[in-house]
Amino acid sequence: MQTAHTFKTRLSRTVSLNYLLFLPQDYSRRRTQRWPLILFLHGAGERGTDLAKVKIHGPPKLVANRPDFPFILVSPQCPEHEIWDPDSLVALLDHVLGRYRVDPSRVYLTGLSMGGYGTWALGVRYPERFAAIAPICGGGDVLPVHLGPNERNPALRTLAVWAFHGAKDPVVPLSESERMVEALRKAGCAEVNLTVYPEAGHDAWTETYANPQLYDWFLKHQRTELLPTSSKPRASRTSRSSQPGR
Repeated sequence: MQTAHTFKTRLSRTVSLNYLLFLPQDYSRRRTQRWPLILFLHGAGERGTDLAKVKIHGPPKLVANRPDFPFILVSPQCPEHEIWDPDSLVALLDHVLGRYRVDPSRVYLTGLSMGGYGTWALGVRYPERFAAIAPICGGGDVLPVHLGPNERNPALRTLAVWAFHGAKDPVVPLSESERMVEALRKAGCAEVNLTVYPEAGHDAWTETYANPQLYDWFLKHQRTELLPTSSKPRASRTSRSSQPGR
């Protein structure tokens, strides 16, 4: 005989993340201004305790020579042998928002390789926290898109997405990005873009992050009111063009 039971307990844990923080050069002078923020997630090779590794690729490398970069940049380091955990990242984001003058309507998310997977996971789980996301050579689980909590669906539909992938990627197949883009299109996302670089391998990030058009695209998006539920989804796929990347 089977009998019905209910189990209830309280779970808690302590998380710790080292991170790099970049503040725009005018941050201290403009004391009333709230700034846009980019959360950057690195790849598997930069995990560990040496924060210098995080500066190897992407925005942390870029800002070393760009004091005029107009964003607050937060670049955490994933511990060795772990993958990006959405709940830990949201806790870090709340920590930063509580201590620095961040515009909460202009928070953006991007990452490469393992960080691309983390970008998909975090963006899908907490779409209401971001105005736009840019996952690069990543992928993810489509089930949370299709079966996630109904109350998050409106926020997911208004999340702007621009994914990037190399057609010849030997590490993460292009199909990984394609699956996520298709799932978001079916979920009714209003803006989903996939740029495919025909000759690129796994490194689809170097030229992408070096191109100012990505950052201009971020700044065009704010997390404001929700789109009407009747809005038609718009999805696009582009190859090499004036957009960032190879």
